[in-house]
Amino acid sequence: MDDARGLQLPARPDRSAQLVDPTAFDALFDAFTHRTFRLESLQSYAVSVEDARLRAFREGTPRPERSVRTDPWLRRIAVSTAAGKSWGRVHLVRHPLSEYLRYELVSYVESQAVGEQIGIVDLADFPLLTGPDFWLFDWDTDHPQAVVMHYSSDGQVQGREHVVDPSRIEELNQRRTAVEAAAVALNTYLTVARSA
Repeated sequence: MDDARGLQLPARPDRSAQLVDPTAFDALFDAFTHRTFRLESLQSYAVSVEDARLRAFREGTPRPERSVRTDPWLRRIAVSTAAGKSWGRVHLVRHPLSEYLRYELVSYVESQAVGEQIGIVDLADFPLLTGPDFWLFDWDTDHPQAVVMHYSSDGQVQGREHVVDPSRIEELNQRRTAVEAAAVALNTYLTVARSA
């Protein structure tokens, strides 16, 4: 469909996919050659490495420093973007924003500063856009792959499904195209949200 408001793709499981362990999943971020993209659809994630920063955000106290000097994830993004790779992310959000999303928007500013392109989709405007959450790697090369993320109801990772089937990759790529078309840039979203 031409209008991203009307695109609703099924989240069908890939019977040929295999679960990938955390170490192999992490290695994908060093192995991709051109582009990676992340779709986030949950309104809250349970990520233990964020606990101290989330607690500081909640309490209104200074958060622990998060920079390329202190954070391996930000360093990875910065180094790979300097080498010509691209990182993109879109988060589908509902209003009012959850506490976690308000916290995450601050973290997105840090990620954007090191090269990640971040977009936000307000589901009030595009109610048919859905997950699943996934990472898509090198979709426009001869070696595309994806990881579909599975979460519990409270946002804890339950599994990572490694996908290489071309039809499933194409389905995820169509989803990427739709959400990127619907997204507004992070800075635009933050400006509008602050003025509302």
